Amino acid sequence: MKTTPTRYAALLVTILALVLGARDVARGATSDRPNIVIFLADDLGYADLGCQGCKDIPTPHIDSLAKNGVRFTDGYATHPVCAPSRAGLMTGMYQHRFGFEHNPGPERFAAPNFGLPRSVPTLAERLKAAGYATGMIGKWHLGYKEGLRPWERGFDHFFGFLSGARSYYPNNVREQDPLVCNGHPVTDEKEYLTDAFAREAVAFIDRSRDKPWFLYLAFNAVHSPMEATDKYTARFPNLTGNRRTYAGMLSAMDDAVGRVLAKVRELNQEENTLIFFYSDNGGPTPQTTSRNDPLRGYKGQ
Repeated sequence: MKTTPTRYAALLVTILALVLGARDVARGATSDRPNIVIFLADDLGYADLGCQGCKDIPTPHIDSLAKNGVRFTDGYATHPVCAPSRAGLMTGMYQHRFGFEHNPGPERFAAPNFGLPRSVPTLAERLKAAGYATGMIGKWHLGYKEGLRPWERGFDHFFGFLSGARSYYPNNVREQDPLVCNGHPVTDEKEYLTDAFAREAVAFIDRSRDKPWFLYLAFNAVHSPMEATDKYTARFPNLTGNRRTYAGMLSAMDDAVGRVLAKVRELNQEENTLIFFYSDNGGPTPQTTSRNDPLRGYKGQ
């Protein structure tokens, strides 16, 4: 099945039609309002998954979504870099309609007013108004200042970081972008970040089981820096250098997807849950060994 290039708009319209229509019919009946999971990979190449032809990095959990669902092979992101692409996803609009066309630098260098305009509603705000528990885990990259952060843009719960990239090791002493939970710094995290995001996502689903819920799990994997633990790189003894590290990062993300899917099955909510998996833009092939073939170009083009 193919889509038009405006995949984010189509996604938002589909979700809101299902959710708001069900709300009008039966506000209190959770079974009429599907749970929603959006997995967003960061800088994942078009050909980096098994279901897309990758031979050296198994991705069984993500591949299972492709096998048992619908593949939107002509569904294109609305921008070739991180923040504007995410702005399109969270609003269902082309970014130029509200002036969000560039990646910012880290918070210390970004324009003071950088972020989604308050006048543009987010998917989370709409779903929260429809009675959903809303949770975001991972990379925000849509605003740093008061009024522009995820817990102020419709998410009941947020665990992650606000900028565009950071170390996967929470205790990296050179890291200047802190982890945050609902506005408060997280200082005691020890897990590899992809694993921590999976843990927090599963916990959110578990807490929200008795009402319709929306989970936006925005991985920083497989964005640089190139960092993976031995647990994951050990799965690829025949790979070397950056390719081996990249394989470990991607394998960790696939495991995280698997943990979320397992929780949905455990709660017997699989038949009432819409699950989407996207990448924000193409892979930066020369930097990380990601692959975009048979498409031309790479991230930023």
